[in-house]
Amino acid sequence: MEEFKVGDIVVRKSYGGDVYFKIMEIVKKQDGSNLYILKGTNYRLIADAQEEDLEKPPMSKITKDEDESLKRVNTLIKKAVLQRRNQGTFQRINTPSTNSNITFGRPGKVLHIDGDMEYLNICLKGYKQLGIEAYGRFVPEVRQPDVVLELLSEIRPDILVLTGHDAMLKGSQDYKSLDSYRNSRYFVEAVRRAREYEPSYDDLVIFAGACQSFYEALIEAGANFASSPNRVFIHAMDPVFICEKIAFSSISKFLNPKEIVDSTITGIKGIGGLETRGKYREGLPKSPYA
Repeated sequence: MEEFKVGDIVVRKSYGGDVYFKIMEIVKKQDGSNLYILKGTNYRLIADAQEEDLEKPPMSKITKDEDESLKRVNTLIKKAVLQRRNQGTFQRINTPSTNSNITFGRPGKVLHIDGDMEYLNICLKGYKQLGIEAYGRFVPEVRQPDVVLELLSEIRPDILVLTGHDAMLKGSQDYKSLDSYRNSRYFVEAVRRAREYEPSYDDLVIFAGACQSFYEALIEAGANFASSPNRVFIHAMDPVFICEKIAFSSISKFLNPKEIVDSTITGIKGIGGLETRGKYREGLPKSPYA
């Protein structure tokens, strides 16, 4: 039988090898067999599997698929930046007379609380590429409700992201029970506390959830956007693209949910939400010393 160790990239045969996982931990069970704790390489998913269900895909296939995933992310980043330039979001030049007034802008500020340090660093890199002021904090999902108010008071963001890992527990059939989800209850409680801090959906925009999260409960708790309507996996970078769309849309504009969700990798099966006001404020004039 094939040997597996922490750090190996594997797939689950019972699921048709649809998602790449990294082995994070190997737990020795009472009967002497191994239980493997897995984390999605691109999807915000924690799972476990028996040894006989695991398989190592060829490295050439892993490399090819990872390259394609990275290319897709980079394409969306370039598309977002190009769209902003075409719309004049950056330092738009108005020419009502011969004396041009050069404007400047302030996009929305993001506080990103993530239960996975590796994914958080990937997202922070994405925010930087997109020109978004973002503050990241690594906080395990179970502790997010306890720290969210303190971090909101410290950072005072326009947009709050609460994410990490989640999944429907194996064998669960009740989609409307928090007991069926690995971490949804913590995201829900963190959203509730954030809404107590700032009730206005316009003043504080909230994205919450991860793979297969209890979407309806998150929206009911006060999230503007959440995962996962169809209980599907979401990409690690999806929260970043949600934030970009909101951060660089004018405060005078209400964005419809489809407009925002269409900017993500996963799409409407994985993410949904409410009509939301943009967070970009234009200023005038731009200082010559800036």
